[in-house]
Amino acid sequence: MNTSATNPGAPAAPARRRIPLNAKRITVGALVGAGTLLALGGTAFAQTMTDSAPMADMETVSKTADHAIQSGNLLWIVIGAALVIFMQAGFALVETGFCRAKHAAHVVSTNLAIFFLGFVGFFLVGWAFMFGGYSYLLPGFDYGLNHAAGGALIGSGDWVFLWQGGWAGSWFDGADLAYSGAAAAFFLYMVAFMDTTATIPTGSMAERWKFKSFVIWGLFCGAIYYPLFGAWTWGGGWLAKLGNSLNWGNGYVDFAGSGVVHAAGGMAALAGAIVLGPRIGKFGKDGKPRALPGHHIPMALLGTFILLFGWFGFNAASTFASSDPQIGVVAVNTALAGAFGGFASMLWIWKRTGKPDPAMMANGMLAGLVIITAPCAFVDPWVAALLGVFAGVVVIEAVFFIERRLKIDDPVGAIAVHGVCGLLGVLAVGLVANGKYGIDAGGAGIGWNGTTTSLNADGAANGVTGLFYGGNGGGQFLAQLAGVVVLCTVIFGVAFAFFKIQNALTKGGIRSDAEEEIAGLDLPEMGVLAYPEFAGTHESLVASDA
Repeated sequence: MNTSATNPGAPAAPARRRIPLNAKRITVGALVGAGTLLALGGTAFAQTMTDSAPMADMETVSKTADHAIQSGNLLWIVIGAALVIFMQAGFALVETGFCRAKHAAHVVSTNLAIFFLGFVGFFLVGWAFMFGGYSYLLPGFDYGLNHAAGGALIGSGDWVFLWQGGWAGSWFDGADLAYSGAAAAFFLYMVAFMDTTATIPTGSMAERWKFKSFVIWGLFCGAIYYPLFGAWTWGGGWLAKLGNSLNWGNGYVDFAGSGVVHAAGGMAALAGAIVLGPRIGKFGKDGKPRALPGHHIPMALLGTFILLFGWFGFNAASTFASSDPQIGVVAVNTALAGAFGGFASMLWIWKRTGKPDPAMMANGMLAGLVIITAPCAFVDPWVAALLGVFAGVVVIEAVFFIERRLKIDDPVGAIAVHGVCGLLGVLAVGLVANGKYGIDAGGAGIGWNGTTTSLNADGAANGVTGLFYGGNGGGQFLAQLAGVVVLCTVIFGVAFAFFKIQNALTKGGIRSDAEEEIAGLDLPEMGVLAYPEFAGTHESLVASDA
C-alpha cells in the first residue's frame, strides 16, 4: 500500500503497488468542490468573481476542493484501519469458540495480546524495516492522500532488497514528517494488517502453546516477520519491481494482502503447528484423527460475521481514496466471494458428510474472503463469485488433507483458510485480472508498482492483466508465482527456524506441559478460568484427553 502524493515538486512517496488515478478525476473533484462552494457562497461569491481577480478565486476554490478530497481520503484510511482492527474481535471469537472450554481464557488472551505485542514490535522496528525512508519522501505534505495510492515505489526502477537497509527513516529520526497525517494514517493501516498476520498462528497453535513463548512470537512478527515479505512487495522491494527488472507484468501485485497478510500468516501457522505437534488425544494409536469439538459454535459463527464486516475495511479501504469509484467493485467482489464461498462449502460438506457442518460453512466463507483479497480490484464480479466457490470447496479438502494425510493438528483450520487460500488468491491475480484497473491515464508509461515496461501500443501503461486475458498476462503470472514460491520457501523457512530455535532455547520448549494441557491452560497459564462454574466438574472436561 502506498500514499503517493501529487505535488509536482515532491519526490514520490513509497508505494505499495498502485498507479495514480486518472488526472481528470482530481479535476472533476475540484469542479465538484467549486460547485459546492458556489452554491454555499451564493451572491457574495459571485460578486467576488465579478469584481476582483477571477483566476485567483478559482485557484482558491481548486485548492480548497483538493484539500477536502485529501481530508476525506485521510478519514477513509483511518476508518478502514479501525475496521481491520475490529477484525481482531472476530478472530478472538472464532478461535475461542472452536477451541475447548478449558482453554478458552488462554486462547482469547492470545488474541487480545497479539494486538499490542505486534503493535509494539511494528512501531519500534517493523515500520521502518518495511517502509524505511517514508518520512523523507513527503516534504511539505500534511496529507498526501488526495488520490488512489500509486506512483513510483521506493527504489523505483532498481532492484532493492530493503530500502537503504530498511532503517532510512523512523519515528526517532527527528523528522517532523514522521508524524504527519499521511504517515500516521498509513502506519495505522499497516499495523492493523500486521496484526492479522500475527494472530493467524494463534489458531493453529491453540491449546498447547506456552503464553510466554507466544509473547516472543508477537514481538517478532511485528518487528521482523511481517515486514520482511512486506518490504519486498508493498515496500517496493525486488518482488514488486519484477515488472521493470524482468518485464513480468506489473511485478508482484497483491491489492489487499492474500499473500502479504494471509498466506504469510498461514505459513507461520503451518510452521508453528509442526514444531508444537498435535494436541494430546488428537490422533489415536492407529493414526486416525479424533474430533476435539469446540465448546461454543455460536461464538465462532458470530466471530465470522465480525470478520466479514471488518473485511470491507481490509479490501475496500485499500484503494486509499474515498473518491475512487473502484471501491464499489472491490466491496461487491469481497461480499460475493465470501457468500459464494460459504454457499459452496455448505453444499460440499453436506455431500461429504451428510450434514451442513457450521464450522465448515464458516471456514468456507472466510476462505472466499481470503482468496479475493489480492484480486478484489482486478476481477469482474462473476469471477469473484467463481473464486469464492473454488475456495469454498478447496478449503474443506485442504482441512481433511492437512489433518488426515499430513497429521498436522490445526484446531481452527487456519492453515487451510489463510495459507492455502491465500496462495490461491495470489495466483488468481496472475490468471484472471481483467486489465481494467491500474492503467496510467496520462500515457506516461507508468503503471502499477511504478512499472515502465508493461506498455500498450500507444505507450501507455497496461492495467494489471492475468494470463487468461492476454497481453503480458504470462509475465504477471510469473511474478505472482515468484511470490508464492518465496512464501512457501523463504517465509515459511523463517517462521519454522524461529519456532525451532525458540523451542531449543526455551527451558522445557515452547509447548505447555502435558499435565497442564490435559487440565486446561486457563488456570496454569492465565490464573483464571473462562467459565468458573465449571471448576467443580473440571475433571470431566479432562477425561477425554487422559
